[in-house]
Amino acid sequence: MKVQDLIGTYQIKGHNQDQEKSSYSGTLTLSVDQHDRIIALWQIGDVQTQKGYGFFKDHILVINFNYKSDDGELYKGVVVYRCLTKNVLEGFWSEDEGNPEFIGSEQALRIKDTDELLN
Repeated sequence: MKVQDLIGTYQIKGHNQDQEKSSYSGTLTLSVDQHDRIIALWQIGDVQTQKGYGFFKDHILVINFNYKSDDGELYKGVVVYRCLTKNVLEGFWSEDEGNPEFIGSEQALRIKDTDELLN
């Protein structure tokens, strides 16, 4: 598998980095820059957009991400995905300000058609 195989949009479902393992869903769009570095854009529900940049090697995708909260505070973190196939990514993540006793998790499934978005 090569980095270009990952380009596309994925439906995501995950659990936050908290004791309650609160869930979230949304989309993840992956593209590459001129140096074959990953550019990531998450849309979490209708409320939050996150951006990230990373790299891919040996079926592992690592992305440093950030987003601004409603009060304008910048949050940063890292997500690591195991690319099971070019259509299925299994990941875990952590934010700098998150609870260090817990780790977030996320699954991404490629959307082949916009009609495939699950509720």
